[in-house]
Amino acid sequence: MKRISAIFLFALFFAGAFSLSADPAPVTGVWRTFNDAGTKEESTVEIYEKDGKIFGKILSLIDPNDKDGKPARCTECDGAEKDKPILGMVIIKGLGADGDKWTGGRILDPNDGTWYKCSLKATDGGKKLEVRGYIGFSLIGRSQFWQKK
Repeated sequence: MKRISAIFLFALFFAGAFSLSADPAPVTGVWRTFNDAGTKEESTVEIYEKDGKIFGKILSLIDPNDKDGKPARCTECDGAEKDKPILGMVIIKGLGADGDKWTGGRILDPNDGTWYKCSLKATDGGKKLEVRGYIGFSLIGRSQFWQKK
C-alpha cells in the first residue's frame, strides 16, 4: 500500500511539473496583421489581458476609409458591432490559457462580420503570433501569422 501511495505521489508531482512548464508564451503587445497570403499588411492590433482573459482591439488600419472616403465600418457585422467603426473595435474576446496556446475565445473578421473560434500561439521567440480562426473543430479554419511591432 505504501508503494502504491508513493507511486501515486510521484506521478502527481511530475504531472504538476509538466503542467507548469506548459504555460503559454505571452501574446500581449502590439501586432502587425497581414492578409491570408501574408503579403500585405492590413492593420495593427493591441492584444491585452483583462481579468485573466486575452482580448485584442484594432489600433490602426492601412486603409482606414471606405470607398466613399469615410471611416471604415463593420457593415457586415450583427449585434453590438453592426455599423460600428472598425478602428478601435475589439475583435478578439475571452481567450484563456490552454497548454502552450490561448484558446476558448473568439475572433471577428470585420470584412465579412463573422465570429470564429480562435486560438493564439506565440512563435519564433515571441516575434510572431499564429492566429487561428475556425468553425467547429480547429482542423476546419485558417491561420494567419502576425508580427510583433
